[in-house]
Amino acid sequence: MTGARSDFAMFERMNKRRNRSRATGLLLGLALDRAVGDPRRYHPVAGFGQFAGRLERRTYRDSRIAGVVHVTVLVGGSVGIGAVATGLVRRSGVLAETALVAAATWAALGGTSLAHTGTRMARHLEDGDLGAARELLPSLCGRDPSVLDEAGIARASVESVAENTSDATVGVVFWGAAAGVPGILGYRAVNTLDAMIGYKSPRYRRFGWFAARLDDVVNIVPARLTGLLTVLLAPAVGGRAADSVRAWRHDASRHPSPNAGVAEATAAGALGIRLGGRTEYAHGVEIRPTLGTGREPTASDIGRAARLSTLVQSSATAASAILAVAVGQAHVVRRAHG
Repeated sequence: MTGARSDFAMFERMNKRRNRSRATGLLLGLALDRAVGDPRRYHPVAGFGQFAGRLERRTYRDSRIAGVVHVTVLVGGSVGIGAVATGLVRRSGVLAETALVAAATWAALGGTSLAHTGTRMARHLEDGDLGAARELLPSLCGRDPSVLDEAGIARASVESVAENTSDATVGVVFWGAAAGVPGILGYRAVNTLDAMIGYKSPRYRRFGWFAARLDDVVNIVPARLTGLLTVLLAPAVGGRAADSVRAWRHDASRHPSPNAGVAEATAAGALGIRLGGRTEYAHGVEIRPTLGTGREPTASDIGRAARLSTLVQSSATAASAILAVAVGQAHVVRRAHG
């Protein structure tokens, strides 16, 4: 009995240490992203994308099964790398664990660059430099900039900032809290593959199907956390929480994406604008449902969306750090009653 108690006490101490380390790493990763932004050279996400592109040349077939194999290899490999790295650093102590989580979080987060790009876009449009705005747009989304006027670029930019607040920031810290470094790397792999092949174009309608569906699944909770925080933070950018809730309830479900609809609808309500409509991609035109009941977005709304995105990211990271500690405590409780 004494031995069992001793083993449980040791498990409890180790579990608390690991999850506090995970929480601290998430906060440090956010601080690094704010301080230095994305790595200028040898960005891990870009490197993963290049490798995935090379692998696609070997695995591509016009079938869902080929897409499942392609995604499983890449996502499984990312999770495996995260698990091996975590196992190795645990032998080196708390500081090494914290540093690994911080490095993975920093590498995976895209919030600071997202907000900076949004702010630059707002300045280009405010200066009347439509050419520079069109040149910058591919950094935000896959729309065809050549067919967009100022209003179209403003709408595309706000929609992209809203959606990527969930994809490039909230999802990263949520999965970091829930599953540590394997969760961060696996989530970012899914998100990157969806951006590469998750389209309904002739080439990817079948091959990219699994990437798109898996992305929908892993973003169910992050998108709704993004929506909740957007509602709560709407007053910080001159909006009303009630308008954000109304757009969520009435409009989000009409969006073709179950997750982007939440992020974009709550942002539209929070900013008092209207999103959706004719959307032109390289692979074709989509007619999106209207989100929100306000006016059309302008250049100033892109800046407001960027500020809102930054606030949501900070709040989500704090909430995820708390979640990381709570997850650890839940493991202890289960072990005690197991």
